[in-house]
Amino acid sequence: MTTAADTFAEFVEQLVDALDDHDASPEERADRLHFSRFHADRMIRSVAGEPPQAFRRRILLERAAYRMVTTTAPLLDIAVEAGYASHEAFTRAFARAYGVPPATWRRKPGHLQVPAPSGVHFHPPGGLRLPARDEVTSMELLTRMVEHHVWLTGEMVRLAERLADEQLDRPIELDVDEDRQTIRSLLSRLVGQMGMWNAALATRDYDWSVEDHESLRSLRERLAVEGPTYLSHVREVVAANRLDDTFVDALCEPAEVFTYGGMIAHVLTFAAHRRTLVALAFAQHGVEDLGWGDPMTWVASRA
Repeated sequence: MTTAADTFAEFVEQLVDALDDHDASPEERADRLHFSRFHADRMIRSVAGEPPQAFRRRILLERAAYRMVTTTAPLLDIAVEAGYASHEAFTRAFARAYGVPPATWRRKPGHLQVPAPSGVHFHPPGGLRLPARDEVTSMELLTRMVEHHVWLTGEMVRLAERLADEQLDRPIELDVDEDRQTIRSLLSRLVGQMGMWNAALATRDYDWSVEDHESLRSLRERLAVEGPTYLSHVREVVAANRLDDTFVDALCEPAEVFTYGGMIAHVLTFAAHRRTLVALAFAQHGVEDLGWGDPMTWVASRA
């Protein structure tokens, strides 16, 4: 690393430790790096593409946006936490960064991160992320999903010890979600799950009524749009090593913050269960062309 890069890494670490220290002056923060304010500003700007004070204000605004999504705290309290002496000053700064006032953004939140040359952003719940040093790759996501599989299987075995033999050996009749499922409803939800997340990533509403006894024609038409769109999102975040980046799902009540990697793992997990139920139902009707729909066979055929 160069001296400037080392100084920037130290600056980020100190910023995390003292993000709420609003009383320290720029000179005091530079002194903590063992530089004058002039030299510290020049080095941080050269690496981050923005001066230290602007960098810090942006991070505080990103944290404020996260607080607006994940808490019911009054905007004035969030403004004070972000270091603003008045609601008006906070509103002006937030509107400059996000394009809309905080009250408007809270009602319909968008992306948490404000564009920045360094790519360093507030990383929930309370830190910063240096992209070059801390990222989730596609291989790591796959490993995490296997780790989750091993953990969850272990937890299921542990909880099974609470049941009597009669309960353990009782035949399972299980449906997904709250209603009894059909092949039609499961296929509609498989397409709809991708459509729902496409809508969340585009910060637009999702029309749930389309899944009410959906026709096969509608399923084909929706899949032709939602499938490639969802796949393009996945390819984009994987190619850019952004699996650990966060986004706001405004479709939730209240809105929630997820990582792209977590969302992809969620889709694959619940889709796998629904696909298996469809494959079993097909077999009951004598339709066995897909077997279990095993991804191992599909991946091998494309190797």
